[in-house]
Amino acid sequence: MSPRLRAAAAGVVAAVVWGLQEPFDQRVFGCDYSDVEFLGRGRRSVGFVVHALNGAVFGVAFDAVRQRVDVDERRLAVALALAEHIALWPFIGLVDRRLATSPNAFAQATYRHALFGVILGRLA
Repeated sequence: MSPRLRAAAAGVVAAVVWGLQEPFDQRVFGCDYSDVEFLGRGRRSVGFVVHALNGAVFGVAFDAVRQRVDVDERRLAVALALAEHIALWPFIGLVDRRLATSPNAFAQATYRHALFGVILGRLA
């Protein structure tokens, strides 16, 4: 398997794990927001497909970056996932205004992105 395809597959796996564990982190962080439900417009099955595709695209982008920098791949994957989280967080208010000011929602999203990065880094 090519490194790019492996990274895309790793991104899919990481995104699916993210979606499967959402009910757990919703209880832990006390925040009911679900990326999977949002992407599927309330339908988790559709949301999983879209989220998995997003994971594949992120995996390909990760592969492109890792070929250009001399950084440990596992750290790079987590750093890129967290950078994406920080860069896009201000736009969460467009989805749900209450999330933008919720420390629990921010912590939940940080955890999810870190989890994604750890899995991507291990599998890619």
